[in-house]
Formats: sequence, structure tokens, C-alpha cells
Amino acid sequence: MADKSDLHYTANSQLEHLHARYTGTIHPDITRHEWLVHQHRDTATSIVGHPMLHSYIALAEGESKARVKMELCEKMLQPCGPPPEQED
Repeated sequence: MADKSDLHYTANSQLEHLHARYTGTIHPDITRHEWLVHQHRDTATSIVGHPMLHSYIALAEGESKARVKMELCEKMLQPCGPPPEQED
């Protein structure tokens, strides 16, 4: 039977592997701003990746699909604005 330190090491290595593979996965020390950025980027990526949803947004806004896609891709750079100043 494995002792607790081996189980803890295995859990940590699996979590590190998960964070390395999927960059959007959160951790316990994430700030509110980082969490919001992940949510907005995931939403924009989903809209761009689903053609029917992408078409719906373009129709609702009265814009071309190319314009909507360009705006969503630009919005992925800083979806919630610049990060807030961090206090030490």
C-alpha cells in the first residue's frame, strides 16, 4: 500500500500535467480578474468555433461574419481590459 506522500506526489504530478496540457484550467490562487479573462476567452473561442452561433451573433449585430470573427479574435487579447495593479 502506498503511503500518503506517494499519493500526494501522484496527485500533484497529475495536476501539473493537467495545467500544462490545458492552460485555461484554474488553480486555488487564481484572482478574480484571471478567472474572468478565462471565462471571456472561452466564450469567444466557443462562438468563433461554432459556425451556427457565429452566424447568429453576426445576424443579431447586423455585421458580417468576418467582422464579428475579427472582433472576437481581437477581444481575446485582453477581454477584460488590462490587469489591475497588484499590491505586494
